Amino acid sequence: MAAILSDNPLDNDGPDLVINESRSRETSYGTSSLGHPSVVDGKECIKARFVVGFMGFLGLALVYAMRVNLSVAIVAMVNNTNQPSDINVTGPCRDPGPKLSPSPLTGQGEFDWDARTQGIILGSFFYGYVLTQVPGGRLAEQYGAKKIFGWGIFITAIFTLLSPPAARMGEGVFIFVRVLEGLGEGVTFPSMVAMLARWVPPLERNTFAAAVYSGSNFGTIIAMPLSGYLASVEWMGGWPLAFYVFGGLGVIWCVVWWQIIFDSPLTHPRISPQERDYILASLGPDNAQNKDDGDFPWVDIFCCLPFWAIMITQCGMAWAFYTQLTEMPTYMDHILHFSLEANAILTSIPYLTSWISSLCFCRLADWLIAKEYLSPVASMKIFNSLASVVPSLGFIGAALAGCDRQLVMVIISFTGTFVGAQYAGNQMNHIALSPRYAGTMYGMTNGVANLCGFLAPYTIGSIISNHETVGRWQVVFFLAAAVNIITNLIYVILGSAKEQPFNHPNTNPKPNFNSEIDEQTEPLLGVSEVLHR
Repeated sequence: MAAILSDNPLDNDGPDLVINESRSRETSYGTSSLGHPSVVDGKECIKARFVVGFMGFLGLALVYAMRVNLSVAIVAMVNNTNQPSDINVTGPCRDPGPKLSPSPLTGQGEFDWDARTQGIILGSFFYGYVLTQVPGGRLAEQYGAKKIFGWGIFITAIFTLLSPPAARMGEGVFIFVRVLEGLGEGVTFPSMVAMLARWVPPLERNTFAAAVYSGSNFGTIIAMPLSGYLASVEWMGGWPLAFYVFGGLGVIWCVVWWQIIFDSPLTHPRISPQERDYILASLGPDNAQNKDDGDFPWVDIFCCLPFWAIMITQCGMAWAFYTQLTEMPTYMDHILHFSLEANAILTSIPYLTSWISSLCFCRLADWLIAKEYLSPVASMKIFNSLASVVPSLGFIGAALAGCDRQLVMVIISFTGTFVGAQYAGNQMNHIALSPRYAGTMYGMTNGVANLCGFLAPYTIGSIISNHETVGRWQVVFFLAAAVNIITNLIYVILGSAKEQPFNHPNTNPKPNFNSEIDEQTEPLLGVSEVLHR
């Protein structure tokens, strides 16, 4: 059935907007069709939604650059010549020789911060980051994702620019500024989910999500070596440039964002009528609305098992991510005796391979769904499993490889490639369950996942207990693999891509937790039933 649209898209507020009903299936994304809507997309080379995606990519690249630059700059900021070491390292791995050549980043820095103080400074960002996850998503749904995403990056950029003078005023002031920077960045990811829910047709979601959210990997790849270079130059003291450059770019990005980006196709003054009608027909009338001013269905969401499945698998992936991010470099340094240069390369390789692979995996997922070889929920569970199980096998392989340094390098680099498959898995599942409330739901799951991730370093510290052996590190890696695989199994069993009733508040019945359990945990007769639920 062809879509029926008036000349003014704002007049199409309900049932007049109809899409290809004959090909819709219960497992489709939201109220849209697995097939293409009968409204034809525009022929422009540069579509309005592509501009939204590109600016989102750059924005997330910048916020990640502003997040990780301190990890490199702090080496030049701190006086490392008098730092005591109370770590006892024992193990069978032979030290191949000197690991460190003289570097302009090490030695006489401005600040006498011990290891504990440095840890507090590095972690202070996340105290603010977690707090604004849920508010960021909800504010984007109520007031528009353009404002919230833009202001989030602007606040992050301003406090990045203030970081050098704050550090010189004292470590307490610096920690406070980092917390405020985290508060600003915390709204960015949930608000971008809310933006994509209004702009991206269902059959493009996986590819679009990979393209936009891979900005975080791109920002990390660019920021780490560039921050190291900036910190090594003599002009303006070196290390402050790592904050001034990325903070300044963030402010410039905000000016462009506020000029050319709009909350939805309905409010964009320059979008072509063909592209606008195509997006609206793909999303359906309820999901294409600009803002949501109604009450948030807290009870319904907390009674939704697929929502819990997303949260649980994100917790497992966060545990594995923080284990690799914060602990793998220590293992490679203290146990395997990698040089500083090799350690830095290994740290960046998984981000590079994940960035590239995410585009490939998500393009493949969209193609499989468009051809109806897989249902959306089957695709999400398969690619989420790839992103969970293969990196977990990498942890196990690295643990069993023992002192074979080259084998560990190959395992970590190869298995890290599959992390990018998560963007075709749980990352866009929120929009499938409820396009209307996807931003807030993402904030809820991402906030809890980061809290779970924070527990990983503390748990690992209690296992290692300042006495590092290969055996204790094997326990660390086996634990990360087990947590990641088990949480993914829960997602495979309970996950769903069906649009939930609470997405339509005017017709939503009272929540019934028992009925949700009955629907989602019916007898599992085989793999097909689990994948296509």
